[in-house]
Amino acid sequence: MDKYLHLLAKEFPTIESAASKIVDLSAVRSLPKGTEYFFSDMHGEYEAFSHMLKSASGMIKIKIDRTLGKTVSSTEREALAYLIYYPDKQLKRLKNNGSLTDEWRRLTIYRLILVCEAVSAKYPRSRVRSSIPKDMVYILDELLNVTDDVVKDYYYDEIISTILDTGIADRFIRSLCALIQSLAIDKLHIIGDIYDRGPRADLIMDELMKMHDVDIQWGNHDISWIGAASGNQALIANVIRISMRYNNFDVLEDGYGLNLRALAVFAGEVYKDDDCTLFMPHTLDDNIYDPVDAGLAAKMHKAITIIQLKLEGQLIERHPEWGMEERDIFRKTDFKNGTVTIDGEAYTLTDTSFPTVSPDAPLELTDGEKELMTVLTNSFMHSERLREHIGFLFSKGSMYKVINGNLLFHGCIPLDENEDLMSMDIEGEEYSGRELLDKLNEMTNRAYFSQDSDTDTSGKEYAADLMWYLWCGPVSPLYGKDKMAFFERYFLAEKALHKENYNAYYHFSEKAEVCGRILSMFGLDPEKGHIINGHVPVKIKNGESPVKAGGRLFVIDGGISKAYQTATGIAGYTLIYDSHSLNLAEHKPFIAGESELTPTIHLVEKLPHRANICDTDEGEELLSQINDLRALLRAYRSGEIKEHRT
Repeated sequence: MDKYLHLLAKEFPTIESAASKIVDLSAVRSLPKGTEYFFSDMHGEYEAFSHMLKSASGMIKIKIDRTLGKTVSSTEREALAYLIYYPDKQLKRLKNNGSLTDEWRRLTIYRLILVCEAVSAKYPRSRVRSSIPKDMVYILDELLNVTDDVVKDYYYDEIISTILDTGIADRFIRSLCALIQSLAIDKLHIIGDIYDRGPRADLIMDELMKMHDVDIQWGNHDISWIGAASGNQALIANVIRISMRYNNFDVLEDGYGLNLRALAVFAGEVYKDDDCTLFMPHTLDDNIYDPVDAGLAAKMHKAITIIQLKLEGQLIERHPEWGMEERDIFRKTDFKNGTVTIDGEAYTLTDTSFPTVSPDAPLELTDGEKELMTVLTNSFMHSERLREHIGFLFSKGSMYKVINGNLLFHGCIPLDENEDLMSMDIEGEEYSGRELLDKLNEMTNRAYFSQDSDTDTSGKEYAADLMWYLWCGPVSPLYGKDKMAFFERYFLAEKALHKENYNAYYHFSEKAEVCGRILSMFGLDPEKGHIINGHVPVKIKNGESPVKAGGRLFVIDGGISKAYQTATGIAGYTLIYDSHSLNLAEHKPFIAGESELTPTIHLVEKLPHRANICDTDEGEELLSQINDLRALLRAYRSGEIKEHRT
């Protein structure tokens, strides 16, 4: 402790500086807690996700209504909200139709200042200043901190008149809108699955990297990209296949600079006489930068699918401890007769053209496939932007997070049908529950960060292989199903074989006592804590609720991905935890320029009293710092440590 206090004394060299910091930290602890937002399963839907951020999932509109509801019409409040979300677009529209007058600017700046005051009220001044553009700090700081109501209107009028006279009004409006957006979200929690299906996961990552305070709990789609960036060829094939399936070339080529020319050439040659009808992409979004002919895309899709099936079979053979022999379906396939045997019954394949598969060695890559995978692997391993984004996933991410009484993880805590924890063999030892998630966190870090190391080759290869198991394995807490019916969905018409059964966690976790046991396992109060999950779309149109187990469990995957919206009936949830309550925002399908609607907000839990920062994990950390500073004060006053005055 003495060494620590001497180090602390270098930062606070006098009694006055230490005491001043104690006062500052104590004041911060007395402020209301910031608003936390929980998003899940964005699946590359950048535009919809961006709208959620810009609007704070509808909470900015609520602030506008509370601040201006008695004096401003609902139509004008809607217009002000839209301006805050999309200032550039709105200013351009007003300019084009001749409505961008100085009178409009004056009134709008005044209203934005009032909204900004309301949004910033719970923050220390330093937090607000850090969010203001540097060239606007002085003006906005002055406007937001006028306390004398007598002079406030005059002061506002004078400053706004000067802003108009100097010609910086439009830039000032943009700065105010950006500040309101920034302050509306204090902490952002991402409960997994940023990647796949939607067109631009890379742009979502760019937005997350700008956020003030963000954490990420990995989903199985995120782990697939982490594994691909770690060199796992089965997962490299997987992320390409999913992008081919949904016609998402932009994220691969424009987003990450991954060169797909070799795949296009290979597929065009090998499948030139195959129309690959079953592999036509599901086009939910058009490619902007890399439009590809649908016929060629189908051939590329089939080529990478066959390669993936071979590589997955090799992984299953290499790891018998995973117990996944039943999923090595290529070895159960009779390629000469076009059938496959599953559970003792033979089924006819819907596609029997396999020019690269040897019936005697179905898992062996051809020389062309090996060369192609070498090219694709090098492309993944040398993508600087992919490396930057995966690095961010590690710096802000993990298998789970415990924060402010809540347990966040993407998928499940694997349970068997007796409600007991399921265990998984990792390097010869069995892990379950919290210990399993901690071990998988360690293995994920090893898979990625040891790739450039020349030591422990077997250890890093094992860890990289394990990323594939986390993607689709039956005891993977990120996947949570008995199988991934990958082969069946592509090659068998029997719908019953496509079914993937959820882990027992998903029905047992609807019981409050089961959630209580899981919360206790992670050191949380079973009566007050919450589990917050994603992964499983809540089908609200079928009467399902995202609130389960008497309010102990929230499942917030409502289908922001277009691929799920016909099943869920909505377009995603945001869980919002402010100083008064827990709320669920229920989003409508997003169509840019047509449907940028404010979501429906549902109150799900009212807090017994307003929560201040002192009631949060951050407050506990600040209290620890205060106690250390008090110890330093005692050391100064007793003479144990000498003050350093310049």
